[in-house]
Amino acid sequence: MEKSPIIKTIKKVMPAVVSIVISKSLEAIEKEIPPDLLPFMPFGQPHLNIPESEIDSRGMVKIGGGSGFIVNSNGTILTNKHVVIDPRAEYTVVTNDEKKYKAEVLARDPVDDVAILKIDAGNLPTVELGDSSGVELGQSVVAIGNALGLFKNTVSAGIISGLARSIRAATVPMAPTQELRGLIQTDAAINPGNSGGPLVDLDGKAIGINAAIVFGAQNLGFAIPISYAERDLSDLKKFGRIKRPLLGLRYVTIDEDIKGKMKLPVDYGAMVVGQKPHNEGVVKDSPADKAGLKEKDIVLECDGNKITVNKTIQDVLEEKEAGDALDLKVLRGKKTLNLKVVLSERKL
Repeated sequence: MEKSPIIKTIKKVMPAVVSIVISKSLEAIEKEIPPDLLPFMPFGQPHLNIPESEIDSRGMVKIGGGSGFIVNSNGTILTNKHVVIDPRAEYTVVTNDEKKYKAEVLARDPVDDVAILKIDAGNLPTVELGDSSGVELGQSVVAIGNALGLFKNTVSAGIISGLARSIRAATVPMAPTQELRGLIQTDAAINPGNSGGPLVDLDGKAIGINAAIVFGAQNLGFAIPISYAERDLSDLKKFGRIKRPLLGLRYVTIDEDIKGKMKLPVDYGAMVVGQKPHNEGVVKDSPADKAGLKEKDIVLECDGNKITVNKTIQDVLEEKEAGDALDLKVLRGKKTLNLKVVLSERKL
């Protein structure tokens, strides 16, 4: 019989990996769908024709699923924000021993794709949190989750393929894409439904939360570093919520290509620019607005850090807290300005 170290890892971690079932009332689902898209039923109003077997005794319909993992024996669970993003949905956690618990969403990170849940249970198995800052290229890892929402306890093994990756992803259906930075890239298979499950090292310690895949590519998955989740857990314990700093700028990070296309005077920095037609580059009444930043300003430096594609404004903010002051070096036309911004707390 094979004695692979991966088998030992799986046996250690699997009991603490959970499935998350997303449900909604049939009435709520129908309200969210435009009437002209609902199938017409003879002699009645248009409505969804869902088999009775798919509707429980309370009129709830399963609309999706994801994964998570227990990090505290009293029922604290980590998952992705995009798994539990809908405040009108109901979330049920199914543990490895098939027990079901109603889940409460304690917090959603307003920046990173992390959420914290709680179930009313005790003496639960847990996944130990590791050190995501110490992972290395080529290191063996295991991803565990609820693949496609159908195949519970799916395990895939691979290696760390890349570090500090940045991608743009729509973490919520029909929503604008957002940049996710600092990600761990792995060739361990991550499928829809695996989202929120742990990426662990061979010691069984979580180094990441499985988060995203690139459709059309093979063996290209991404995980949120566990250090982001540890910060969120610490905030929740200290403040009762996740506290992330807000600057209030929408911007494009400049490189040689952007410089050439926009005929800019510099090949680095962040140009303040909104997303037309509704979003301005400077959020009204934000710290950036109060400090006097304007559309088409170019932020050259933040707290002495030169802003580049490898060191963006968001990277600087990852090291800051609400209430911190931020020194900005700004190019406005041909004039260089030094502005001080006091960061506020970002809301979800």
